Amino acid sequence: MLKISHLFIYPIKSLGGIELTSSVVEERGLQYDRRWMLIDEQNRFITQREHTQLALFRTAISSDHLEVFHLSDPLNRILIPLQYDQHQRFDVTVWDDVCPAVAVSIEADQWFSQRLHQSVRLVYMPENSRREIDPDYAFQQEITSFSDGYPILLLGQASLDDLNTKLKDPIGMDRFRPNIVFTGGEAFCEDAMQSITIGDVKMMGVKNCARCIMTTTDQQTGERSSEPLATLSTYRKRNNKIYFGQNVIPVSSGIIRVGDAILS
Repeated sequence: MLKISHLFIYPIKSLGGIELTSSVVEERGLQYDRRWMLIDEQNRFITQREHTQLALFRTAISSDHLEVFHLSDPLNRILIPLQYDQHQRFDVTVWDDVCPAVAVSIEADQWFSQRLHQSVRLVYMPENSRREIDPDYAFQQEITSFSDGYPILLLGQASLDDLNTKLKDPIGMDRFRPNIVFTGGEAFCEDAMQSITIGDVKMMGVKNCARCIMTTTDQQTGERSSEPLATLSTYRKRNNKIYFGQNVIPVSSGIIRVGDAILS
């Protein structure tokens, strides 16, 4: 039997994630997942692909605030409200998508800019901002947050275990930034998952996840190497892309919990 073993959200795109015991599944994915994002002076998203230091920011969430700190100075923290008044909206860019966002605060912009040594702004995706997924994989114009392309990433523990048998130095699941991790089943069984049911929540697996250089960044040190892409390329490469995990879209909303069975 397949069971959820871990749940993760990454409130600010490309920053450290938060492990949960349960989560609300919404239209955009898990609640609060990638609803915030850092942008440059051209209003374009920034990620660990270019800024490995983003891996060293940690996040925590309470009933009314998102809390962020950098590992180099854990006592210096910033609190970001979870709810916003109607601020003026402006367009931001994620890959080829342009969608509306709102600025969080001047204080947040300054806090992040000082630590990244460049001018950045923190933005939030409001409820009335709709960013549609790739229409080639959509059913009814489904939307996502500031994720790379899809609402939820599903990954089997057996797939990581298989990879680690081939690596000189085993790596953690955090390299792949999944939302739902499950135990049971064979390595890469998630590749074929299409219709997925977890309790009362239904989802659809729509596309295997192509992996990028972000997976080569150690999430504890910010250091980059050639692995795991070098090894994955020897047996998980198709059409010049390396696949690891399944992109999933919610069909219904509800609550999912660690320990829940996954039916596929």
